[in-house]
Order: sequence, then C-alpha cells, then structure tokens
Amino acid sequence: MKLSDKQRRILDFISSFLEDRGYPPTVRDIVSGCGISSTSVVDYHLNILEREGYLRRQPEISRGIELLGRSSPARRVQVPVIGLIAAGTPIPVPTADTWDVTASAERLEVTPDLTRGREGIYALKVKGSSMIDALIGDGDIVLMQYVNTVENGDMAAVWLKAEKEATLKKVYFEGERVRLQPANERMKPLYVNPDNIEIQGRVIAVIRRLE
Repeated sequence: MKLSDKQRRILDFISSFLEDRGYPPTVRDIVSGCGISSTSVVDYHLNILEREGYLRRQPEISRGIELLGRSSPARRVQVPVIGLIAAGTPIPVPTADTWDVTASAERLEVTPDLTRGREGIYALKVKGSSMIDALIGDGDIVLMQYVNTVENGDMAAVWLKAEKEATLKKVYFEGERVRLQPANERMKPLYVNPDNIEIQGRVIAVIRRLE
C-alpha cells in the first residue's frame, strides 16, 4: 500500500521525536507537530500504519508507539538526582528545595526504556537497608515518578510532616492509620496518621550499586 503524504509526515515526526527525546510522542504531540485537525484523525492514520506494519501501538500507554523496521535511537534520558532517601529509620531532608527537581545540578543518564516517556521523573540515592528484600540496598539509586497518591503496596517516597523527615517504604492505607512497611523481616513497620504524610513519588525502577 502506498502511504499518503499525511501518513509519511506522521512517520517522519515520530522518528524525529524519538531521536530528539528518546521516547515516543503522544497522539496529541502528533496533532500539534504535524498540524492535524484532531486526535481522531491521527488515530485513524496510526491504525493504518500499524495495520501495514510500520509501527506497533500499546493502547493502554499514552506513549505506546513503537516504530518497526527502523533502528532505535541510542539516546539517553537525563534524570535529576535530588538527594538521599532513607530505606531504614527516616532521615531529615535538608530543605523543601530537595524535592524541587529543577534545582538539582547532578544528572543521571538512563535509557529510555526505564522512564518510558513518563513525566516528572527524578532519582534518589538510597541510604539504609530496610528495603533489602525488595532488592534495594544502601547506595542504590531509585527512579521515582512524582505523584501524590499511590495504591496499597506501592513503594513510595513518603514525607513525614511533623518529623520533617523522608523515608522509602511500601505504603498501606489501613483505615485511620497508614502502615509504612519495610522490606526487611528484621525491621518493624511504621504506623502514622494519614494527615502526617505526603506522598512524594512512586518507585518505577532501581539501579543497583555494584560492589
């Protein structure tokens, strides 16, 4: 099948977007970048391109477009490293600026498959061993997505307001209390009032420190 000018423009835009940023565009990015009238028109042409074998889509992911038959760009994504997080007894975070991902000068380069085009990604260095059974040890780096809500069992960076401290734990909401559960059988959970915590991000990946 011969592609239309619009379909070729979409393919070229996706390829350029991948090369520049290391992750695929959203449908809205394509609407804006290609000057197309609506998301439904883009979706129509993406379906044709997928049917003809030019790309693959994962509809449940906003950036779930994968080009086929083209080499993947070897670019890396820059992630800010904004400080330490305790995997053990909570440790004080120096100032509120620690959580400002734009304030950090230190950057970590990761492959796009780790971030998958998500927004609000930052990194924290782990101090302590309370998450060792989740394969997160002292000196490792966790990649976080900045969110303020999580599901039961998610591993998250939690700010304890009264103590002005942060900790890395699995979070469980249990009625009038929140259980912050370590992944270390030798350590006990922390129980806190829901009003005393603020979720600062969810763990999406771990980069292990090699001895």
